[in-house]
Amino acid sequence: MTGIGLTAPNGNNLHEFRSALLECRSGVKHSEIRYMGTQVAGLCDFDEFKYQSKKLRRRGTRAGSISIYCANEAIADSGLNWESVDKSMVGVYLGITEHGNVETENEIFDMHQNNLDWKLWSPHHNPRTVANSPAGEVTLNLNITGPHYTLGSACAGGNVGIIQGVQQLLLDEVDIALVGGVSESPQTFGIFAAFAAQGALAHHQAAELASRPLDKNRNGIAISEGGCIYVLERLSSAKARGAKIYGEIVGWAINSDATDFVNPNPERQVQCMHKAIKRAGLTIHDIDIVNMHATGTGAGDVSESKAVRDAFHGATNTFVNFTKGHIGHCMGAAGSLELAGNLPSFDDGVVHPGMNVTELDPECAIPNLVYNKPHRAGKVNTILNNSFGMLGINSALIVKKYIS
Repeated sequence: MTGIGLTAPNGNNLHEFRSALLECRSGVKHSEIRYMGTQVAGLCDFDEFKYQSKKLRRRGTRAGSISIYCANEAIADSGLNWESVDKSMVGVYLGITEHGNVETENEIFDMHQNNLDWKLWSPHHNPRTVANSPAGEVTLNLNITGPHYTLGSACAGGNVGIIQGVQQLLLDEVDIALVGGVSESPQTFGIFAAFAAQGALAHHQAAELASRPLDKNRNGIAISEGGCIYVLERLSSAKARGAKIYGEIVGWAINSDATDFVNPNPERQVQCMHKAIKRAGLTIHDIDIVNMHATGTGAGDVSESKAVRDAFHGATNTFVNFTKGHIGHCMGAAGSLELAGNLPSFDDGVVHPGMNVTELDPECAIPNLVYNKPHRAGKVNTILNNSFGMLGINSALIVKKYIS
């Protein structure tokens, strides 16, 4: 990992984001949602026109603009001489939860304001709503001629995008991979209505307290947007050009619950974590930080807490944290953003805390759980990042500190 570009509800680069995590500053605020009034949401405040023209932004999508911003920031951070890079050997692999809902809802809304005149339907609708749109917009912006696709992997998307890039590098399909996850979810009312129908939409008089993973009084998900894209390259390439190396990806796993549409299966989550650890050639005692998916839902938090307890039973030096109290649930971007927030621990030895835990749910108690204030662990060499999603998709990604 040699470059990171991100936008989150509480920061537009890694330094801002990390500072907010350590200081327990939330990016969740109240926002007006069509038909539904005031809701809590995590919206990003980045410059959409830093890397694209207003004309192309109008033609594209919010998810595309997030992707373009993050990709350009990651390349700048990597120190690559982009003009000399062989663009045919660059791949773009981005995880998403869903895509196209925003544009479809807006166009249907406009039709209903104008006597259902179908001629108002945009000629840009098709390229905006095809599943490869976010990754494709990056290739158009950066003149990348290598492979690109988005990976519909629910809220495991951020991890899955990274894993796909690693695999493509190992297969020699590409020399550079732009990977991660993006989400534009709070730009559509439908996702708010759906979570409300499930009884899983977070609410609180103080918006910054709405997302409360593992807290006994949590009441659901705070829907957020965001993106985080990494530059990945082979270690030999990074060393040859003297690049800053944020970390080495040493283990990963993806599996399926095959159990339920929504409710998770902790046994499969344990299997996923253990498979990633085995692939890395490590043991549970080698993992210094586990970042939980921890969405703030009743069933999800309890199941994952059980899984983490079981997976790391006896690992007395493994610390556990979570991130969605700070940023809400950034859906397809969640995994890649949450990993980024933990990577600085390799340098400073500090485990950022989860936040908004007033009363820890006894069923979510985990040894060495870090919440409400940072913990100085001293030495951090290995991070395991969990991301799970609906239809029972689980992912675990392990990053190790690079020591030259």
